[in-house]
Amino acid sequence: MTVLSIRGLKVYFSTEDGIVKAVNGVDLDIGENETLGLIGETGCGKTVLGLSILRLLSENTVVEGEILYRGMDLLKLSEEEMRKIRGKEIAMIFQNALTSMNPVLTVGTQVSEPFELHHGLRRRDALMKAIEMLKLVRISSPSERVKEYPHEFSGGMRQRAMIAMGLACEPSLIIADEPTTGLDVTIQAQVVELMKELTMRSRTSMLLITHDLGVAAELCDNIAVMYPGEIVEYANTVEIFKNPKHPYTQGFLDSLPGRGLKPMEGMSPSLINLPEGCKFHPRCPFALERCKREHPRMVEIGNNHQVRCFLYD
Repeated sequence: MTVLSIRGLKVYFSTEDGIVKAVNGVDLDIGENETLGLIGETGCGKTVLGLSILRLLSENTVVEGEILYRGMDLLKLSEEEMRKIRGKEIAMIFQNALTSMNPVLTVGTQVSEPFELHHGLRRRDALMKAIEMLKLVRISSPSERVKEYPHEFSGGMRQRAMIAMGLACEPSLIIADEPTTGLDVTIQAQVVELMKELTMRSRTSMLLITHDLGVAAELCDNIAVMYPGEIVEYANTVEIFKNPKHPYTQGFLDSLPGRGLKPMEGMSPSLINLPEGCKFHPRCPFALERCKREHPRMVEIGNNHQVRCFLYD
């Protein structure tokens, strides 16, 4: 069963320098109990896509297409209806927990808020639930920690608290935006293992937004590779790592230490001034003449393996 279905999603911003085409015609599906990884370089539109699902973008944003959550088009709901979904049905774990959490409220107040808003619990009962959640994410002495402020937590503890907030109301879908950014390798591994365990236990679907291929390999069932504004390859995680087809995916993987540490040539294009034809052709070692003029479509090349490239069309 499909939990979230995105069709023809476009997200544009108007700026003094021009129109930013952050998301430019994206189709994605996330199934029940599935973790879908959305990977790509910084600035390719991953976070904007995640924020657009919960309609957390600024007012000058133009959003077109469909974002269907269990058949409901989220783009057509009122703000009041969206507030009932945020946190309860669909939750988001933001990157950089220190800046995402309110510095003047205790951690306990922030973790208990979803229980007050969505379940109508009294503050004392909600705080007890917050203590349970901090215990669930393995924060020691949770009954004492709920009284502390975010700056009194270590980076790893703050990220665990963010996960606790995201899972508080047992949502059907979690959007995790770079959940391990800024953590050292040891803490990162602990957070990844915790997220894997908790999503399996609660049978929660997840959209994992990351540029960390190691985290994606550990957590994801399927992976969508994003290059400025669009999906260029989609397959299950094993297939992406063993048999990448799009030249961008190949270059992205080859930059890993275990695969040669070879950097890709060139820079990712500006979202204001995207190249004609295939968006990757200025950096592609296999570019054809038609790549400079025509925009490739997504084609099925195997069992649920899709790629946007003329080499396979």
